[in-house]
Amino acid sequence: MNHFFKVICPFLLMFSTIGLAQNTSYWQQHVDYTMEVGMNVKNYQYTGTQQLVYTNNSPDELNRVYFHLYFNAFQPGSEMDIRLQNIADPDGRMMNEEQSRIASLSEEEMGYLHATSLLQDGQKVDFTEEGTVLVVELAKPIAPGEKTTFDMVFRGQVPLQVRRAGRNSAEGVALSMSQWYPKLAEYDFEGWHPDPYIAREFHGVWGDFDVKLTIDKDYVVGGSGYLQNPQEIGHGYEASGTKVKKQKGKTLTWHFKAPKVHDFMWVADPDYIHDTLQVENGPMLHFLYKDDKEIVDNWKKLQPKTAELMQFFNKNIGEYPYKQYSVIQGGDGGMEYAMSTLITGKRKFGSLVGVTAHEMAHSWFQHILATNESKHEWMDEGFTSFISNLAMNEVMEENKENPFAGSYKGYYNLVGSGKEQPQTTHADRYDLNFAYGIAAYSKGSIFLSQLGYIIGQDKLMETVRKYYDDFKFKHPVPNDIIRTAEKVSGMELDWYLTDWTQTTNTIDYGIKDVAEDGEKTKITLERKGLMPMPIDLLVVYEDGTQESFYAPLRMMRGEKDNPYAQIERTVIEDWPWAYPTYGFTIDKPLESVKAILIDPSQLMADVKQEDNLWQKSE
Repeated sequence: MNHFFKVICPFLLMFSTIGLAQNTSYWQQHVDYTMEVGMNVKNYQYTGTQQLVYTNNSPDELNRVYFHLYFNAFQPGSEMDIRLQNIADPDGRMMNEEQSRIASLSEEEMGYLHATSLLQDGQKVDFTEEGTVLVVELAKPIAPGEKTTFDMVFRGQVPLQVRRAGRNSAEGVALSMSQWYPKLAEYDFEGWHPDPYIAREFHGVWGDFDVKLTIDKDYVVGGSGYLQNPQEIGHGYEASGTKVKKQKGKTLTWHFKAPKVHDFMWVADPDYIHDTLQVENGPMLHFLYKDDKEIVDNWKKLQPKTAELMQFFNKNIGEYPYKQYSVIQGGDGGMEYAMSTLITGKRKFGSLVGVTAHEMAHSWFQHILATNESKHEWMDEGFTSFISNLAMNEVMEENKENPFAGSYKGYYNLVGSGKEQPQTTHADRYDLNFAYGIAAYSKGSIFLSQLGYIIGQDKLMETVRKYYDDFKFKHPVPNDIIRTAEKVSGMELDWYLTDWTQTTNTIDYGIKDVAEDGEKTKITLERKGLMPMPIDLLVVYEDGTQESFYAPLRMMRGEKDNPYAQIERTVIEDWPWAYPTYGFTIDKPLESVKAILIDPSQLMADVKQEDNLWQKSE
């Protein structure tokens, strides 16, 4: 089929960047964090104070709040540890052969995060630590529209690098400080989201962060936010051509501010190289990576590619709203954070650009749109995979006819395994990591690429831009993306959201029969799967000419434009979903027909494609 596809109809994916604006109102909670933290780089323990001003913009009176204490997951016997020991395909990064790495952590190696005191507007409150969640009974309720101030003293210990955060990574990075502070849980129209940390995804409250970090003066720090005292710090942050004021003592205090973010990450190492690159009409890029001769050349080459990626995403999604973005060697793979990412750095150049493309794309889908990843992880991971695949195809000049082919292959493997679960499954509740990964990344990416098959590629990219414009900083839910597509396309698309994300129904169409009908040819198609789709059909004649036929799905109540401008198209009668077969005739005799193909674009995720092609017998 692939050879046939290439010979008869090379398909060029064309993407438009047109977007429309619309205002949509949602209430959002708001937090303002002011933190002062001191890190001991000898024992990796830290202490801190946090003043948190919480604004209740909800219509509800709140009698309780929750904080996440993520580092408590890195203790023997934690929920993360026990889940790791009981899932059939544990994450290899978290295992020593057959042993959970968390289970083997000593008291000095494990992580913890504890609140030692907590006041609400000056009054003591009762709080209980339950694993990775702090449950706080308020001294007084927070009425709708009111603010309250929490003053907390906390202490923590950075675990050995196991998952995302930690110390002394495999590549020698001293401190990857993500999920490191007591973080207020999100409260939205669905209520509280105090999910325990079991190595999956996150949800956070928009707010402004003011963070002071005191650490050994030899360490270079980077991450979220804007450094407020570069002339005291130096380490490559000072203004070009200026001198840095020499500080007394063994430590420096780094002062960062990060406005309108829902997380704050920082990283520190004494051997970082720090480079910067200004994106034209865009943010300042920061690159922090180890002074290792094996990786320096690749990290230098990465920098202009990162600028190209930023410009690609600005054009095809929407403008990046912050003034800086940092690409930092750290963590255990690749993970997105506010204004920054942690990636492992010892990679081949293509892999280094690829992981940067993916994590940077998260800035739009997770750190600006910010869906609840625990419930709708496919909207972040999948959409990020979709746009980063497009970006790599252009920036790295991969020139793939179908940049999403890998996502389709992964999805077909999942369906064939019999282990698929609906995308509505909570991220922590997937039976297998394999099933989670494919559902989130591959099937989530196909949601968009296949939506382009349904409404047209230009309308798809218009949908992406409008979705970003309408829902940035608003925690969108699945209905928001499909309603945006409906407004752009003029079609009814609720069936697509339902079948693709809420069920494991599959798409399976076939060419059932091709028969002579006098001087005409009758073609009969068959729907074998439960999930409906419109059908593009390509007919190739013996004289080399081609003709396409389009059967809209009746419940769409509309039709897309001809995706093949060079081929004449005939729009035939709508196909009602309940009918398992569908027949129509073409005004050519059977002997003139050479081949017939369902979906030459290969963007419809048909799980059994053997019967999608009919060829005349020799």
